[in-house]
Amino acid sequence: MAKRDYYDILGVPRNAGADDIKKAYRKLAMKHHPDRNQGDKAKASEEKFKEANEAYEILTDPQKRAAYDQFGHAGVDPNMGGRGAGPEGFGGFAEAFGDIFGDIFNGGAGAAGARRGGGQQVYRGNDLSYAMEITLDEAARGKDTQIRIPSWETCESCHGSGAKPGTSPKACGTCNGGGTVHMRQGFFSIQQTCPHCRGAGKIIPDPCTTCNGAGKIKKQKTLEVKIPAGINEGMRIRSAGNGEPGTNGGPNGDLYIEIRVKAHDIFERDGDDLHCSVPVGLTTVTLGGTIEVPTLGGNAEIELPEGTQHGKTFRLRGKGIKGIRSSYPGDLYAHIAVETPVKITEHQRKLLKELDESFRKGGDRHSPNEKSWTDRVKDLFK
Repeated sequence: MAKRDYYDILGVPRNAGADDIKKAYRKLAMKHHPDRNQGDKAKASEEKFKEANEAYEILTDPQKRAAYDQFGHAGVDPNMGGRGAGPEGFGGFAEAFGDIFGDIFNGGAGAAGARRGGGQQVYRGNDLSYAMEITLDEAARGKDTQIRIPSWETCESCHGSGAKPGTSPKACGTCNGGGTVHMRQGFFSIQQTCPHCRGAGKIIPDPCTTCNGAGKIKKQKTLEVKIPAGINEGMRIRSAGNGEPGTNGGPNGDLYIEIRVKAHDIFERDGDDLHCSVPVGLTTVTLGGTIEVPTLGGNAEIELPEGTQHGKTFRLRGKGIKGIRSSYPGDLYAHIAVETPVKITEHQRKLLKELDESFRKGGDRHSPNEKSWTDRVKDLFK
């Protein structure tokens, strides 16, 4: 049976943030945890618990999530999905719940606190998205370019402390500098982010006026970006560490550059193949001859046989685009579009009438398609 979509499993949209994914997972894990479901429901709940755990593990890992968003289940190694997803190994379950169940699954609050660097909450920065528009030629050949993105630099006035020069931050009196507060509710030991300092473990009585207590200043920086040859519409390029900065020493998020390809005047792309419409005059398709067809690498020639019909397609092998994951370039399909003469002179009109009379005298051999179509129409109304 095919695997369900990870976003559907957790019930979140594809653009859901890390916090929304974690909240959705907590709800499902509480509902389907093996310890909470016994008897007839045990097996079904265990499967749903494992399924939710696998979805959480993939969608909270930026690299795995990017691969899954682009390639689906084929883009992620199934062996990475269930880090202890069974009832005997809680893996992402304990991580998603932080220290709510830390006493049970992680050896007590001390172990959880050590994981967070002495108690202070450490958060990874948010990912950023940047839409880049390129031409079809740039998508086919690749491109080195630069973009301007938001950047955060240490505030020079407070040297990153967030406190007004001459003052310093103080330990939070609510959590004693730990960043978290504990509450016990019967069997459970609940650890929550300190509502006073919001996990920082410190408060700033006199914030720096330059950075408003943030300890950093938002600026712009130039980033070098290499667009690989063969990239297609909707693909994303990951720039590690160029997202928003983390909190309390947490790692930066990533920057995802989303590719948008401008519509081309001549070509339409279909995977690695290209399609184009080639207008050809009535005389040329009737008598046959050589015509030139544009490609991304210059013009190519096609030999039209006598009597070429409108819509006839010619395939030029290897004249398409070599995709990122392709071994060979695609093909170019040239679709013949017969162009009817316009703004003809009286002399040309006379010649065409004479030519038409000549065709009629020749019978059906000059217009086999018309004869076949007429016969089908007659059969339709018999």
